Amino acid sequence: MWFNILKCFTFAPVKIKNKQNINTKPIMINNSKFSLKDLVEFIFSKVFVKQIGLIFVFYIAVALILLLWLRFYTNHGQKLELPDYRNKPYEKSELDARKKKFQLLIDDSIHVVGRKGGIIIDQNPKPGSKVKENRKIYVLVTKYSPDKIKLEELPSLYGRSFDTKKKELELIGIRSRVTGYEYDKGEPNYILKVYYRGRPIITSEGNTSGIQIDKGGVLDFVLSKKSGGMTDLPNLRCMAVSQAIFMIESRNLMVGAITRDGSLVDNPSGYVIRQTPGPTDELPMESSIDLEISDKLPSDCR
Repeated sequence: MWFNILKCFTFAPVKIKNKQNINTKPIMINNSKFSLKDLVEFIFSKVFVKQIGLIFVFYIAVALILLLWLRFYTNHGQKLELPDYRNKPYEKSELDARKKKFQLLIDDSIHVVGRKGGIIIDQNPKPGSKVKENRKIYVLVTKYSPDKIKLEELPSLYGRSFDTKKKELELIGIRSRVTGYEYDKGEPNYILKVYYRGRPIITSEGNTSGIQIDKGGVLDFVLSKKSGGMTDLPNLRCMAVSQAIFMIESRNLMVGAITRDGSLVDNPSGYVIRQTPGPTDELPMESSIDLEISDKLPSDCR
């Protein structure tokens, strides 16, 4: 059948007797019979339908490729606004950035007291910046566990001014808290004891070995004070009044009432014949000591 169809389009040469009547259009002469039935069979044949289908698929493919190219060409170089990922979990932010064709990368991590780990606290570029697709965003996140500081790495604390050492500790991320005072002969507000989590780590006897302190942790301090201590009171009887006053004041005690024959004396002189309270090995500092004096030295004092 295909042979007969093709023969329909073959032509036989024609001799032209009069050149003046030459028609420039070619004259087709059918050498074989070609019916409408053959044309219909050809149009609905598998080969023809297959060719038409391939042509259709080809044009569809070309159209899709052209649309994708136009989309790429249109979006190429287009800048996007950068979202704000601060104060958000890194895992969720990383998924969101991937969907928006950004790359979220951890640049550094730090421990922040009171905040859980994995939270973004800063980003570069800043939120709202105009950037291209696939731009890398570097973030700073919180750590899940704090850094450790060895006790040996702390500045010297015992016997030092608390106000000075508090500032030094703040620089390395350690907080300070005063929990008590104890009497000391030295200057007030100096460090006598240091506790960490209820355990003494620095005392007059030395430092506890093997201690590691969380960065951001709290140290408890016991400081010195001049009042509140205990002292002894010697026997002042038979002493000159001036000597007795010196003995009282040198022990952080207070001179109370000084009497002679039952009357108060403004400018005392003479000797002590009685003291209240009497001699003792333990007396609270700043206690008041009363004296009874006489111009004459008692006979039993010689």
